[in-house]
Amino acid sequence: MIRHGGGTLSAAIGLAVLLAGTTGQLTAQDLTDFEERTTLHRLENGWTFILVERSVAPVFSFETLVNVGSAQETPGITGVAHMFEHMAFKGTPNFGTTDYETEKLALDAMEAAYEEYQAERLSLAPDPERLDKLHAAFEEAEEAAAAFVVPGEFDRILSGEGGVGINAFTNTDFTGYIYSLPANKIELFCYLESDRFLQPVFRDYYKERAVIQEERRQRTDSQPIGRLLEQFQATAFVAHPYKQPVVGYMSDLQSITMTDARKFYEKYYVPANMVTAIVGDIDPDTLIPLLEKYFGRVPAGPLPESLRTVEPEQLAEKVITLVDPSQPLYIEGYHIPGHTHPDQPVWDAIDDILSRGRTSRLYRSLVREKRIAANAGSFSQLPGSKYPTLWLAYAFPSPNSSNEEVRAAIREEIERIQSEEVTDEELDRFKARAKAGLLRSLRSNSGLASNLVDFQTLYGDWRELFRYIDRIEAVTKEDILRVTRQTLRAENRTVGMIVTEDAGVRGE
Repeated sequence: MIRHGGGTLSAAIGLAVLLAGTTGQLTAQDLTDFEERTTLHRLENGWTFILVERSVAPVFSFETLVNVGSAQETPGITGVAHMFEHMAFKGTPNFGTTDYETEKLALDAMEAAYEEYQAERLSLAPDPERLDKLHAAFEEAEEAAAAFVVPGEFDRILSGEGGVGINAFTNTDFTGYIYSLPANKIELFCYLESDRFLQPVFRDYYKERAVIQEERRQRTDSQPIGRLLEQFQATAFVAHPYKQPVVGYMSDLQSITMTDARKFYEKYYVPANMVTAIVGDIDPDTLIPLLEKYFGRVPAGPLPESLRTVEPEQLAEKVITLVDPSQPLYIEGYHIPGHTHPDQPVWDAIDDILSRGRTSRLYRSLVREKRIAANAGSFSQLPGSKYPTLWLAYAFPSPNSSNEEVRAAIREEIERIQSEEVTDEELDRFKARAKAGLLRSLRSNSGLASNLVDFQTLYGDWRELFRYIDRIEAVTKEDILRVTRQTLRAENRTVGMIVTEDAGVRGE
């Protein structure tokens, strides 16, 4: 699964809604009360755990966030972060196999056969006859390794013990793993979850790689919005790896090897690069020894180096047009700082005022009054949040309207928010909704765990989840004028459009 992204505008809009619901905050008194029920424990190997006692029901939820996503991929291995996410469900030497010792030999033979086949395939002048023989040898080795696999055993064990919501996600910045269990299964959780990161086995690797290729075909290659967004990101970012699709380029998905995925795992899946929040009916005094016993087995490793590439300043407007027999779409994006920048709450306010609900400025102007769009809005943090990213405004033109008309209307609203102060009512409404949004997101154990690992990883302190309220309350009308004037400039803009054309026109 790819969370907070994944190749469609609807997914990106979902990200905006999610972030809008998690950036309003609680009071200082709430933080004091919450700290009494929260324990931060860091193992000697560097793995950080946030434990929150919430004894409303005899269950607990967790999220493990690994500080790695597609932004850490290099040319030739795009898609490998998502690939390992899939591998993390395939089991270990202790489950998912009928005979691991023999299976391991078969997996080694399979990988050797594949690497020989791929070396020939990627050579400058591959020999067709030799290629066919090598591919046949690989397929034979693959089937031999598959004979030992017990499919879906990880999920079956958890489901049989009351586990629900078993899932994972990959995005540009992070990879996450989540599910919930009855409280009396806490030791089972510690064993299973630590074991799959201690010694993952890359079972059915090349079959799963083919599954991800099909996922790309369905979500990107066969979807006009998916194709546009991929080209849009590649145009807006010329140097930073945010230009790469999370799912990966097809040529890479046809070439990344099991060895590539293992090297990626060994580099980034080190305890110091991982944070786990466990929320629910737990007792830290009894849980911490279990964490030490099971998760403490995972060897420490060096923290991966920070990303070096910084996107250079954009100096000229860029425009891309996708001609396609589908619904037209207009988007324009501007480079903005990442989530930890002091101005992020200002962007939250801008998005709320421009696009939150049917009374928002963009919806009211383009959809209700001018009737030139079926939908319109804005959101920040595409494609990611950790590094400098994009703020976007978008509109789907109505049947009798054009991209040019919605572009003019969007620009009119941008100019308005740059030149006129927002009203007291708009600003107060944003702050009230932001606070309510966070409260809703914290009602469930899983929602709270997700927020905690996000803020611990981004800010280095989960308490920023609660302190953000002060940043929200501090947003002023002058901040909105300042930020929009600094950022929403023509030379900082990338435009993307789907222009509708009848399927037969191009052939004429």
